[in-house]
Amino acid sequence: MAARAPAAASGRFLDGFRKWYYNACGFNKLGLMRDDTVDEDSDVKEAVRRLPEPLYNERVFRLKRAIDLSMKHQILPKDQWTKYEQDVKYLEPYLQEVIRERKEKEEWDKK
Repeated sequence: MAARAPAAASGRFLDGFRKWYYNACGFNKLGLMRDDTVDEDSDVKEAVRRLPEPLYNERVFRLKRAIDLSMKHQILPKDQWTKYEQDVKYLEPYLQEVIRERKEKEEWDKK
């Protein structure tokens, strides 16, 4: 049992640090999610293109709202900030698929 206590404590510390860092980044104060802030290279653009329409529309809304707030030098009221626990990696599965397909195509083209 004693061995579990340090691991649990370090896990709580790490989780606390992740939440602190998430809030320190500031994008959540504009209502953005982590995946909204990914640099748009060709893989990300393709992954965004593959999003189902409701997810795509939600992303566009968040980005437009964030741009508007940024232009006004404002942030959302605290109760509207994206919370660490609510931030889902909605783009990740599509991005992984695009990268896998690109790498597979690159391997095929080598032959």
